[in-house]
Amino acid sequence: MTEKLHFSNLHDYHQFLGIAAPEHPLFSVVNIQSDTTDEINCPDTDLEISTDFYAISLKHILEGAIFYGQTKYDFQNGCLICLAPRQVVQTKGLKVKSRGKFVLIHEDFLRGTPIQKDIEAANYFSYSVHEALHLSPREGSLISSILDTLEQEYEQHHDAFSKEIMLSQLKTLLTYAERFYQRQFQQRKESQVTSLENRFNDALKVFNTDHMPTVEEIAGNLHMTPRYLSDALKLETGHTALENIHIYQINRAKNLLLGSDDSVATIAYALGFEYPQYFSRLFKNKVGVTPTEYREQTKH
Repeated sequence: MTEKLHFSNLHDYHQFLGIAAPEHPLFSVVNIQSDTTDEINCPDTDLEISTDFYAISLKHILEGAIFYGQTKYDFQNGCLICLAPRQVVQTKGLKVKSRGKFVLIHEDFLRGTPIQKDIEAANYFSYSVHEALHLSPREGSLISSILDTLEQEYEQHHDAFSKEIMLSQLKTLLTYAERFYQRQFQQRKESQVTSLENRFNDALKVFNTDHMPTVEEIAGNLHMTPRYLSDALKLETGHTALENIHIYQINRAKNLLLGSDDSVATIAYALGFEYPQYFSRLFKNKVGVTPTEYREQTKH
């Protein structure tokens, strides 16, 4: 039986992995390198895992399978895997070498920074990418050196410069990843199939400055029935169509809360909510705090 888990914060995810608590609540670098060449086996139970953060992982896959959405990753020893928030990842009989690192970046760490748009636009974090990034030995060494620098800064006592330095190194990492993906896509024919989630999000953007979209409107835009759309999205992302609309709107709300001084009511109306009270209840239900509390605790 497949176990489904979702992690909204890094502390709980670290605890799940059995490693020390993160040094920073919104950013961590995990080093799984050991002094031996022993293999680490994932739990026997099949898992479906989703999170509220980005994950960039440099690892060696020996056997087993990774499913990202409806796609089975095509991988080989030595690959870079980039996962986006709320994407469902399933593992089956996975075995990895005990050498490698991965970076976890909570969405809130990037909000209001120039790199936020870059990482949201990076297609290699998307379901529509059907491959992990296979690295040559030289490329692997380069990515590893950037991860080493990130790890060194992460383990330092955090000061006023820490976030800027980590964002700078992350930007460099993403730039090289983009270069290597372009190289790989030139060598391998990329699937032309566009994931339903991408089409759904594209349809949502039409309503950004209009009103709160309904499942029926999005389904009509995509030439589907609402039931079929919701069932298909549930299969691909783990969330129904309405849940995906709420996730999309909450992310827009977070950006507006941190990127402006507008009142909560003004932001609610801008997002298409007819009643600000409903927006506040939905926000607290999804995020755990009210919009005002989120703005205050994230800005400090």
